[in-house]
Amino acid sequence: MKTRCYIVRRGLLKMAAALGGAALLGPRAASAASDDSRDDADPRARAPAADPRLAEYEMPVESAPHERTFMQWPVLQRVYDRRDLRRVKATIARIANAIAEFEPVVLLASGDDAMDARAATRKAVEIWDIPTDDLWCRDSGPTFVRNAAGDLAVAHIRFNGWGGKQQHRNDGRIAETIAKRLGLPLLETGLVGEQGGVEHDGAGTLLAHASCWVNPNRSRESAAEIGDRLKAALGGTKMIWTPGLKGQDITDYHIDALARFVAPGRLLIQLPEKIDRSDPFSVAALRTYELLKTERDAKGRPLELIVIPEPVDIRSRQEDFVASYVNHYVCNGAVIAAQFGDARADDAAKSLLGSLYPGRKIVTLDVDPLGEAGGGIHCATQQQPKAGSI
Repeated sequence: MKTRCYIVRRGLLKMAAALGGAALLGPRAASAASDDSRDDADPRARAPAADPRLAEYEMPVESAPHERTFMQWPVLQRVYDRRDLRRVKATIARIANAIAEFEPVVLLASGDDAMDARAATRKAVEIWDIPTDDLWCRDSGPTFVRNAAGDLAVAHIRFNGWGGKQQHRNDGRIAETIAKRLGLPLLETGLVGEQGGVEHDGAGTLLAHASCWVNPNRSRESAAEIGDRLKAALGGTKMIWTPGLKGQDITDYHIDALARFVAPGRLLIQLPEKIDRSDPFSVAALRTYELLKTERDAKGRPLELIVIPEPVDIRSRQEDFVASYVNHYVCNGAVIAAQFGDARADDAAKSLLGSLYPGRKIVTLDVDPLGEAGGGIHCATQQQPKAGSI
């Protein structure tokens, strides 16, 4: 079965095109456009000034030592039917249990949902009573940054349900709630968007698809202005934009299922053996790859691009399925990655990840329900780096 190497989460957008724009509002965005609209995540609102204290902080790379991993328990039946919600919850528990073998895990859930999360996970997984909507902690969770003294803060990237496409009453508050619980400063960035939409190499280089940032559903500012805000928020000095693709999936094409930095200046990118010219995502992925071949990192070096082939003969029979090896998560002592039932491709991906992350155990999991929901392991996780000078 031919698969695609991008975040899709786009069934409702296809329906909207067929039935008119109102179809998009269906179960997800109708609620977001009504009772979940909030001025602090409204792209029409004037962008607030960035906190000047951001200049003292930068975001540690994912491979740096972690204090813990945050995850979210999905609850919205407006997004998932009963069967799919059950499968997605089981997958979140599987990922949490796997990461807990290597570092502390906090799973956010509230009320009866917290009881469900507790029953599904190992005792090593801690449950925090914080209400959630969906599972995508990479996007709605806190973006931790650290200063030279080793003190942590949260760079506040405001989550607005991927441009008002999905209910986010609870998820839109998660970052500030965690910052308050941990007693950390919440530093305004002036950004509306998602951390899954930007990559950084830990040495000053940032990479993003413009489609999910320079987009009126998140911001009215220019690419240069948003790039400056991203650099200030994460501690970058060089911003690389590639076009991406607007309006074809709920995220407007996040970068983290296509390309990820694995070291300063080294970029892992997943491509099919043959580009499908009839598929806009396939064409957009190739365009990103071709542009990156001409780019340099913050230190002026050409980017080193490492291509990982996408799987072909996979378990899932869903047409729009995210089969991304790139969407892995690096935790203390391990890499948690997906396997899709294509033995040859799965083995090759595991071997390549092992070479890219020497000294870490490569753990592969069946996370098909996340792929069918339009994401992967990286999308569902958020690291808290260790405090202190490292």
